[in-house]
Amino acid sequence: MKAYVLRGIGQLDFTEVPMPEPKSGWAIVQVKAAGICGSDIPRIFQTGTYHFPTIPGHEFAGRVVDVFDEKDRAWVGKTVGVFPLIPCGECFVCKEGAYEMCRNYDYLGSRRDGGFAEFAAVPVWNLIALPEEMRMEEAAMLEPASVALHALRRLTITPEDTVALFGLGTIGILLTQWMRIFGVEKVYAAGHNRRHGEMMKLTASKHYEYISAGGSEEEADFVQDAVSRVMQKTGGEGVSIAIDCAGAEETLANCIRCVRPGGQVLAVGNPKGDLAFDKNTYWKILRNQIRLTGTWNSSFCHSPEDDWHQTIEACRGKKLRLSELITHRFAFGELKKGLTIAKDRLEYHNKIIIC
Repeated sequence: MKAYVLRGIGQLDFTEVPMPEPKSGWAIVQVKAAGICGSDIPRIFQTGTYHFPTIPGHEFAGRVVDVFDEKDRAWVGKTVGVFPLIPCGECFVCKEGAYEMCRNYDYLGSRRDGGFAEFAAVPVWNLIALPEEMRMEEAAMLEPASVALHALRRLTITPEDTVALFGLGTIGILLTQWMRIFGVEKVYAAGHNRRHGEMMKLTASKHYEYISAGGSEEEADFVQDAVSRVMQKTGGEGVSIAIDCAGAEETLANCIRCVRPGGQVLAVGNPKGDLAFDKNTYWKILRNQIRLTGTWNSSFCHSPEDDWHQTIEACRGKKLRLSELITHRFAFGELKKGLTIAKDRLEYHNKIIIC
């Protein structure tokens, strides 16, 4: 089969590799669509995966073509989404059902071969059956959509809340879609590209306000300016919830600066490097009794209430608009074109899908 094999940092080969063989408890999925995640860029071009060689890609969906165990035979032929985190099932958090916080997890696309291939080996436990009407490109976006839902579920959030959000990439815009579903009416979203703001208004709510971050040359000045504008729009009180989707020291500090006393700050974005608070920012956390919450990944436990099943239900009800976030579609053999667009940012993009 054909696959993209990462042999070293920046060394991604499109080549023939052996077909994966199923083992007990595992299935073989023919990959029909895969998404490029923002985390794929540093993983491929800057930091590498946990070992080489590795087939990257953790946002993917497809059709089950083989299983090892006869008891799993009913999966063959089904279209499926794939939860990429493989929990150990033995640590104390796994025993509590919080598999996303597993202490000894494996992971498709970074710790073992993932979905940038024609076929992928996946534990049967990690499969989720899809509705017949769901398009594969939409199914490939279930992972980031579930991550966004999981993030909001970490908060105490009501329709009366006011929210400031820093960072309008795919996760940021998905968060605004979920906020609309949750009934939140007041959202101020700061980003560096007005087209992200337009997409937020198109897919989430035309009433949500976009705060332009300006171009990269203005990035250093934008942060404080965005805080001032949020404070102005809230009459100096600040928002009740502030969300950092950028994973940068400045944006997390901005969340703390613009949230009201007793408010909530949610850290969503993967960190781009070390983060530090100045003393005054830290004092704000203490004196304003701000609740700082982290979130990572999503809940999946084969329950109708877990993040993945709730995301599928929102798609079936046309509440989530995943396909409208796709700005680029490439054939499987053109993955490197999509990676280059995501890495070099030579043109506007949101979600890039390989199908």
